[in-house]
Amino acid sequence: MTKPAAIPFLALALTGAIGATAVSAAIPMLYEEQMARAEEALIITAPIAGIENRFWFDYRIDVTEAQKELSSDLRRASDLEDHRDAWEEYARELKHERVHYVEEMAERGYRMGRVIIVD
Repeated sequence: MTKPAAIPFLALALTGAIGATAVSAAIPMLYEEQMARAEEALIITAPIAGIENRFWFDYRIDVTEAQKELSSDLRRASDLEDHRDAWEEYARELKHERVHYVEEMAERGYRMGRVIIVD
């Protein structure tokens, strides 16, 4: 390929890449996926009070299991309702596991830290 022919080829490739991005950005996110993404943002990344006990390890395992199950459910989904169910179940599992871990640690006297900023 000569240099003059390479420039239109590059322009065509870039146009195709931009077009694909625009198409994927135009697809709206499901409400259930939005809720699951919000729950993902609340995943606890460090043990409460720095205590690495069985509740912490159970929590991490359960989160990882929920992520794997979501991936599997989305691969097997055949229609929109299956996608909605998968995301909804994922959000529900993440919330349940987070609340369970926080409650177990609270029973033992370790509270989840919270920062509130007031203007």
